[in-house]
Formats: sequence, C-alpha cells, structure tokens
Amino acid sequence: MFDWKHDPHRRLNPLTGEWVLVSPHRTERPWQGQVEETPNSSQPDYDSECYLCPGNARAGGVRNPKYTSTFVFDNDFAALKPDTPAGEFSQGGLLVADTEPGISRVVCFSPKHNLTIANMEPDDIRLVVDRWVEQFLDLGAREFINYVQIFENRGAMMGASNPHPHCQIWSCKTVPNEVAKEQRAQQAWLAGHGVCLLCDYLRLERSAGVRMVEENESFLTVVPFWAVWPFETMILAKRHLTALDELTGEERTGLADILKRTTARYDRLFQVPFPYTGGPHQRPTDGAAHPEWHMHWHFYPPLLRSATVRKFMTGYELLGTPQRDLTAEAAAERLRSL
Repeated sequence: MFDWKHDPHRRLNPLTGEWVLVSPHRTERPWQGQVEETPNSSQPDYDSECYLCPGNARAGGVRNPKYTSTFVFDNDFAALKPDTPAGEFSQGGLLVADTEPGISRVVCFSPKHNLTIANMEPDDIRLVVDRWVEQFLDLGAREFINYVQIFENRGAMMGASNPHPHCQIWSCKTVPNEVAKEQRAQQAWLAGHGVCLLCDYLRLERSAGVRMVEENESFLTVVPFWAVWPFETMILAKRHLTALDELTGEERTGLADILKRTTARYDRLFQVPFPYTGGPHQRPTDGAAHPEWHMHWHFYPPLLRSATVRKFMTGYELLGTPQRDLTAEAAAERLRSL
C-alpha cells in the first residue's frame, strides 16, 4: 500500500472527472521563485476615490445612493448584456461561435469600505445571503437566463479591481464549463447509484474527519480530497438542496456563519487579508428540477507558503495535469489549528 503522506499519487475529482497529481515530498524543496509584496490591509471606512462607496460617482458616471446596508446594481462595464442579438457562426465545424446574452450585476456587501466577510457581523452577512437569494430568483426567472453565477474575487492577487467588499453576478444563457462538468458527473452518479454524489461525499468526509475544517448545524467546510489550490476549501450543505432559493431561514443564517468562520481562518493562516475566488455552484435556472444538484461553495485561494508566495499554474499543470505538493489532509490540519 502506498503512503499518500509521502508517495506521489493522483486523485480523482468525481465532480469533474479530472485528476490532480499530488507530490507530497516536494514540500521540502527550497523556494527561489517570485515573491509578492505583502498586501496592504489598512483601509478607511470610507474612501472618496472608491466608486463603490455610498454617494460616490461610479466609473460610468452614475452616482451611488447613500446606501446603509447592501447595494445591488447592473455592472457599468458588463461582461454580458441582455440586448445581445441572437446569432451563430460556423465554418467547417471548426470555427464556431454563438452569441451569449446575459445580465451582469454587482452586490456591495456593506457601505463600509474596509470590511470583508471575515470581519463583518454575522447579521450583516445574513443580509448579503438574502440578497443572493433574491438575485438568484430574479435573474433565474428570466426566459433567456439558464444559469446564475455568483462569485467574489478578493484581493488584487485574484484580480479584484476594488477592495470595497463586493461580489459579482454573471447570469447567462449557457451553463458555464465548470458547472456543466459538475452537472454531468452528478447526473451520472444519481443514475448509477440512486443517490446524490455530494450527499455520499459529505458522509465520507464526516466519517473520516481528517479534511474537515468547519461545521455548524447546516453546513460543513472541507478541504476536498482532490483539491488543486494549496488551501482550497468547499462548503457543503448538509441537507440535500439544489440552490440558494431552497435555504430555510436557519440555513441562510448558517451559511452566513460558516462563510465568516471559514474566511476568518484564511486570514489567520498568514496574518493577512487572504485572497481568493469563491462562490456557489447550484442548479441551472432552465426550468428543470435537477434533483442531481447539491448546492456547494468553492474557495480557490492562491497563497502557498506565506503572504508573499503564491501558487502559479505553469509547466506540467498547463500542459498535463494540475499538481500540488501540500496534501489535502495537511492543508486541513493547518486550517483547523488556527
């Protein structure tokens, strides 16, 4: 039997059917790669230059109201537009294009410029969860919207153009690539086993315990067995539910709680506001029931060894298979210890 704490091996992601190469012995190698600047964690409550702060003018010229809680608006520089005309292009089956109408929105979590989910009050995060549910229902009800993707880029390292606490919502006609992979896998598992893939996985993780990071009455945070990013986590709903709109009031509060606790652990890991891309995967809004879907939340953070050393996808990872040195079990142990 191989020892997965020391021997090179690969792990299957059953949600996508893809593999990750794990090389635990490489954690001992010296680091002489790129070192980032330490992120600046000092921000004011209000920034007169911030286009997301209350009362300020946005880049497109519209002025924000003096909001006191959450604030939602259509993105001034939207990646997707509802009035995109229908059209297709195909040449020899090799050059293929199809127009993609959609709606892009921004959700400001708070009027305070210097907050993050990790240091917001739980009741205020609950208000954000309520906005997410409202937006999922509003956008998903539109005939030309078949998927609603909520995502947060936190930190300049992950491409966030503004530190004000906010997320984006891109709703589109076509189910996105990563979601489509997970849908196919969940459909196949349900057809072959008669039960939900992530319900089965949640039972395994709770039994093993070694990759668990956080838990409350409604949710569980784990470092997935197949994690690619060094401190990647996944939040799983304990009850089988397909999307945000099925959350009870207690579960909305539970989601707010576990989001705060999970991101706070990230911040304590290297004593900096931890960068990440995070968001839920849930059922499409195409009108079908989708019993195969189990709502879950992904966090993909890039920091590897410290606040100044991050993981890059290069070399074999771009041309072959994603690879990691720190095992999922070791990453979970680090996060649990904080």
